[in-house]
Amino acid sequence: MPQVLLFTLLALSFSVNAIVIRPDVDDSKYRIQATEFPALADMPVEGHGVLIAPQWIITAAHAITWQAEIKQVMVGGIPRAVERIEIHPGYKAPAKQLLEQALATWDWTLFRVLLASSDDIALLKLAKPITDVVPASIFSGNSEFGQIVKVIGKGATGNGLSGYEFSDPHRTELRRAYNKVTSADGRWICYLFDNSVDALPLEGGSGNGDSGGPVLIEDKTGWLLAGLTSWTDLQSTNRTPGRYGQVTCNVRLNHYKQWVQGVMSGQP
Repeated sequence: MPQVLLFTLLALSFSVNAIVIRPDVDDSKYRIQATEFPALADMPVEGHGVLIAPQWIITAAHAITWQAEIKQVMVGGIPRAVERIEIHPGYKAPAKQLLEQALATWDWTLFRVLLASSDDIALLKLAKPITDVVPASIFSGNSEFGQIVKVIGKGATGNGLSGYEFSDPHRTELRRAYNKVTSADGRWICYLFDNSVDALPLEGGSGNGDSGGPVLIEDKTGWLLAGLTSWTDLQSTNRTPGRYGQVTCNVRLNHYKQWVQGVMSGQP
């Protein structure tokens, strides 16, 4: 679920939306089969993660911390038991008071500051290694800016003109869309849902229910995992998510390489 800078917090669950599409392109062109990215993990109810090692799934911290308990996740259509969860110590859950202030005034400045300074990443260790699904490979380097990314998710959907309603289902059909990285530094990789002549043929963005889902960059070896869907800024006083102009920021995995390796090796 990307945390839509308003509703994710209405539900106090920090969610990102599902794949939002162009209004002039048929939805069927965005839909894909699970075989296109078998390493995708489905969290209970909504949200995603990605299998990066036989016994490890990576996800956005906010995609799981709102749930009381996670005993299993789905990978490859099969329930997989969870042994334990590791939340990054720098993850910051928003205070209820901060949310109430933002909702009352529609001034999200401090809320944005909190999101931008939070380490929104977590790892799930499975009870048993997965042997029937190949883990995703992680993108390395600092060349994300200007590159085309592919985003995947099953969350809420709509189009750039009308957006979608907060009450829409947060788990729908599996879709993917493409976008161009407009900023990449430190914790975040961000992109703009563009309505200009420069928009990609399958331009799109994330929506509620896509949090923790993959942000992929292609190289000569294939599509590599560069980020995780995290939060969305509507960039407008319009209170409808999913419209053109919204910016989505994604956890930049290169920034967390040492932490991930440390947790998986038992030496965080």
